[in-house]
Amino acid sequence: MNNSPPTSERNILAPSQLNTLTRDLLEGAFGMVWIEGELGGVSRPASGHLYFALKDARAQVRCALFKPKSQWLKFRPVDGMQVLARGRVTLYEPRGEYQLIIDHMEEAGEGALRRAFEQLKARLQAEGLFEAARKRALPARIAHIGVLSSPGGAAVHDVLTVLRRRFPLLSVELLPVPVQGPLAASEIVRMLARADQSGRYDVLLLTRGGGSLEDLAAFNDESLARAIAATQTPVVAAIGHEIDTSIAELVADLRAATPSAAAELLSRDGSELERSLQRQRGRIDSAFARLRERSWLRLDPLQHRLAAQHPAARLARGSECLRALQQRLLHRTSQALQPPQAQLSRLALRLAAQHPRLRITALHQAVTHAHQRQRSLTGQHLARAAARLTELGRTLNAVSPLATLQRGYSILLDEHGRSIRHASALQPGQRISARLADGRRRLRVEPEGED
Repeated sequence: MNNSPPTSERNILAPSQLNTLTRDLLEGAFGMVWIEGELGGVSRPASGHLYFALKDARAQVRCALFKPKSQWLKFRPVDGMQVLARGRVTLYEPRGEYQLIIDHMEEAGEGALRRAFEQLKARLQAEGLFEAARKRALPARIAHIGVLSSPGGAAVHDVLTVLRRRFPLLSVELLPVPVQGPLAASEIVRMLARADQSGRYDVLLLTRGGGSLEDLAAFNDESLARAIAATQTPVVAAIGHEIDTSIAELVADLRAATPSAAAELLSRDGSELERSLQRQRGRIDSAFARLRERSWLRLDPLQHRLAAQHPAARLARGSECLRALQQRLLHRTSQALQPPQAQLSRLALRLAAQHPRLRITALHQAVTHAHQRQRSLTGQHLARAAARLTELGRTLNAVSPLATLQRGYSILLDEHGRSIRHASALQPGQRISARLADGRRRLRVEPEGED
């Protein structure tokens, strides 16, 4: 008996439809995957895309890396190379084969380290070891630095060169540790613990030069990351170049892009410190000068008082007072012993000075002197008056019409003796007179236009 459903009830799909459903199922179920294997059948056609297979001892997967990502690879893919790739699972519908569309590929050794780095980074970040709130601030004044690095490395040379240039007074101690190799991480952890327990250092600087991910493996070690987080002394990390970022730098209290940059961050500018010291010295000198001046101002009165109380000064003042008293005593004694005749002589002299004849002579001299002075003042007053009169005469003569007549001018007068100032005041036949410098003449006005 045939139990198959009728043809009209069957869900019949075309191959293309089935491949589309399969592709959607694969892409939705798997998403992005990492795969490690050996390259095989590598080909790069003129389109620039890269086609290859990833295989192991039992199976292989077809892969495609499209342009431009195929041109961004840091290595040249060849058959037999072990690689680590990341891509999404899909179905190549024309052939009905599933494949990987790759968006990232790297050599397998580097890829394993990178994968371990990313896993450790994610775990430590989840624990909060990278949080800024956990990290310690650097001291405001750094005097002693411990540098954990390889003694012969270029990083130490760069650090010491910058520190000597910027701040030679800074105490720097090199704590030698290996920075590469299987024992490097444990040695760094041991030296870091010893330096932290000593309490000698204000800051610990962990540094080395650049290198590959494998070269920097010691600084991506979990034990070193936890040792850095456990220290009480602030730790600054400068590992590799600016593009390199290690686990140790992420855990450290401060990360510097390069060893030289770390030295710049940890050292003060010596020239600025010197300028600051000069300013402080100037303020100290000014303060001492003011203190010295105030001390002298207080000391001078004290010195004067002390000098005044000196026995020699007191003895000198006593001697001077004694001499003054002796002089007064002698003067009083001589006055008391003077004979009465001497006193009479003085009185006679005073009386003679008041005699009327002497007073009359003095008054006569005073009157004579006053008379002479009066005559002198009168003569001076008359001379000034004469000079003033002469000056007024010259001024009057300068403005007098007579002076104008002397220069050839005349004054026309009508029959009433009034001066004629305008031609319009004259009428033909009118009798007028002209006053000249030497007399008058009678004139008659002729009509205009007649000669």
